Amino acid sequence: MLVFKLSLKNMKKSLKDYAIYFLTLVLGVAIFYMFNSIDSQQAMLKVSAAQTEMIKLMISMLSFVSVFVSVILGLLIVYANNFLINRRKKEFGIYMTLGMGKRQISKIILIETLFVGVISLVVGLFLGIFASQFMSILVAKLFEADMSEFTFVFSKSACIKTCFYFAVMYLAVMIFNTLAVSRYKLINLINANRQNEKVKIRNPILAVLIFVIGTLLLSYAYYIVAVKTNTLREEKDLIKPILLGLTGTVAIFWSLSGFILTTIKKVKSIYLKNTNMFVLRQINNKINTTVISMSIICIMLFMTITILSSSLSLRNSMQGDLIEMTPVDINLEKIANLPEVYKNQYGKEKHTTLAQREDSKIPISETLKNNGLDMSVLKDIVEIPIYTQEDLTVEKFLGNKFNEIKEEFPFLMYETAETIIKVSDYNKIAELYGIEKYSLNEDEYIMLCDFDSQVQIRNKALASKTNDLEIAGKIYKSKYNECKKGFINMSTSHTNTGILLVPDSCNLTDKNKEKHFFVANYNATTDEGKKEIEKIFTDLNSNLIQNLDKNGIEIDGVSKITLIQSSLGLTTIIIFIAIYLGLIFLIASSVILALKQLTESSDNKERYAILRKIGCDEKMINKSLFSQIAIFFGMPLILAIIHSIFGIKFALNLLSGLTKTSELIPSIVITTIIIGGIYGAYFFATYFESKNIIKEEV
Repeated sequence: MLVFKLSLKNMKKSLKDYAIYFLTLVLGVAIFYMFNSIDSQQAMLKVSAAQTEMIKLMISMLSFVSVFVSVILGLLIVYANNFLINRRKKEFGIYMTLGMGKRQISKIILIETLFVGVISLVVGLFLGIFASQFMSILVAKLFEADMSEFTFVFSKSACIKTCFYFAVMYLAVMIFNTLAVSRYKLINLINANRQNEKVKIRNPILAVLIFVIGTLLLSYAYYIVAVKTNTLREEKDLIKPILLGLTGTVAIFWSLSGFILTTIKKVKSIYLKNTNMFVLRQINNKINTTVISMSIICIMLFMTITILSSSLSLRNSMQGDLIEMTPVDINLEKIANLPEVYKNQYGKEKHTTLAQREDSKIPISETLKNNGLDMSVLKDIVEIPIYTQEDLTVEKFLGNKFNEIKEEFPFLMYETAETIIKVSDYNKIAELYGIEKYSLNEDEYIMLCDFDSQVQIRNKALASKTNDLEIAGKIYKSKYNECKKGFINMSTSHTNTGILLVPDSCNLTDKNKEKHFFVANYNATTDEGKKEIEKIFTDLNSNLIQNLDKNGIEIDGVSKITLIQSSLGLTTIIIFIAIYLGLIFLIASSVILALKQLTESSDNKERYAILRKIGCDEKMINKSLFSQIAIFFGMPLILAIIHSIFGIKFALNLLSGLTKTSELIPSIVITTIIIGGIYGAYFFATYFESKNIIKEEV
C-alpha cells in the first residue's frame, strides 16, 4: 500500500517529466486505432465491388504495416523510459539510503509505468475513436463513396488489436525497467547529478578526414539514385546506394562535432562571443554521445519527407490525369489475323480454332453483334485498325542513337515492333477524345508519345534527323524533330510509349494489321444508367461475356468507370500508408530528440547555475538554451532534407509517367506544414520545458 501511495505521489510530482512521454503514447494509440479501424468504417460506405476489393487490400496492407509501426513505437517507449529513469537516479538513491530494496523500487517503477500506460491507452483510444469518424469521411471522399448512411462507428477489432499490441509494449518496458534497476549501485545513484557524460573532443584531423569520406560516400549514393536510376531495376541494385547512404550519414554525424568545434574555434570573434563557447561544447557533447540516435532520426525524417512528398505528388498527378486520360466510356481491342498457333501476353503458346481465326478478321463491332450485344446501348462508336511491321522496331527507330541510348537505358525492350496508325484513323479518335489532330505530307510521319522517359529517348533520335524510316516499301521522314503529344488507349496516366502516324496513302495491307481498336460511349445520361451498361462488359454472368467465352473469342478492354475506381483505390492506399508511416516516423524522431534534450537540461542544471554566478542574465541563458535545442533539432533535419532532395528525384524517376514535377510543389508545401507542425511543436515544448528545468534549484 505504501509503495502504491508513493507511486501516485511521484506521478503527481513528476507530471511535467511525463508530459511529452504521455502525449506521445496518446498520439501513438490514437493513430494506431484510427488506421486499424477502417474495416469497421467500410461497412457504412456504399461502394462498388471493385472499390470493396481495394479497401480490403488496403486493410490487409495496413495490418502488415501496423506490425512494423508497433515495433517502432515499442522501441520508442523503451528508449523514452530509459531517459526518464536516468533522470530519477538520485531519487532512487535516496530510497535505497532509507532502506528500500531494489525490488520495492522496481515495484514503484512498475506501478508508475502501468499507471501511465493505462491512462495513455484510455485517453488515446478515446481520441482515436472520435478521430476515426473523420477518417471515415476521408475514406469516403477519396473513394467517392455514398455516405448517406453515416453513423458513429466503434471498431471492436481495432480496439482489441490496439490494446494487445500496447500491452506487449508495456510488458517489454516493465521488464526493461526491472533489469535496469537491478544493475544500479547506490554510490552511482547518489552521485548521479555529478556523473555527466564526459566531453570528448574528436581528433580534428581524423574528424575532418571522416567528414570528407562521409561526404564522398553520400555524394556517390546521390549520383547513383539521381543519375543512374535506370540501372536500378532489381532489389539487389538498391543495396549499394542504401549502404552508402547509411554509412555516409553515420560518418557525417560522427565527425560533425569535432569538425564544427575545430572550425569555429579558429574564428575567435564567433567562438568567444556571448555564450557561444558554452553552446558549442554542449552541442559537441550531445552529438558525440548520440551518433547512432542522430543517424536513425535523420533517416526517419528523410523517409517521412520522401514518402509524404512523393505519395501526395503521385495522388495529385493521377487525379489530374484521370480526367484527361478517360475521355470516353470504353476501349476495346482484339488481335487481328490470328494464326493457328500464337503466343499470348504471358508468353504461352495457344492453338486457335477456325472460328476464332475467322472472327479475328472482322471488326469488333461485328463480333459484338454476333455474340448478342444490342448495339443501341452504345453511341459515338469509332473503330480503327492498328498496324505493325516486323522489321520496324524501337531499335530501328532510334537509328544511330541506339547504342548510346541502350547504354543509358539497358532494360528497355528494343525489339518491340512499333505501333503504326494511319493519320485519318487517328484523327477520328482524336476528335472524339477532344485532343489535337494532325496532318501529314505524303513522305512524312509523326511520332506520338506522352510517357516522359520515352519522350526523352525518342527526342534524342528525332533531334539527330537521321532516323528516316522505311514503311511498307517507302521511305518516310519525321515531320518534327520531337515527339508530339497524343494517345488512343485510356489509362490512369500518360503511358503512351510511341505511336507512328503515317499518311493514308501508306501501302499497309491486311497482313500488317495487328489489332482492331474500338472506342465508344455508353448511351445513357445518368451514372446509374452507365453502370448498368457497364455490367454488360464486366459482369461474368452477362449474356455477352458468356457468348464470347463459349466461342473462345478474346476481347480486351478498359472502361472509364473501372479506371477511375482502380486509380482512386491505388492512390488512397498509397496516401494512407504514407501518412501512417510518416506520422509515426515523425513522432518517433521528435520524441527521441525531445527526451534527450530534457535529460541533458536536467543533467546540466549545475552548469547553468555557474553561468548565472559569472554574470549571465536569464535572457542570455535562455538564448543559449534555445540555440542548443535549435542546433540539436536542426542538424538531423537539414541532412534529412538534403537526402530527400535526391530521394524524391529517385522516386519521381521510378514513377515517370505517373507523376509530374509540377505537382511536387504543392506536395512539398503540405509535407512542410505537417513536419513543421509536429516537429515544431515538440521543439518548442522541449525548449519551454528545458527552460523550467534549468531554473530548478540544484
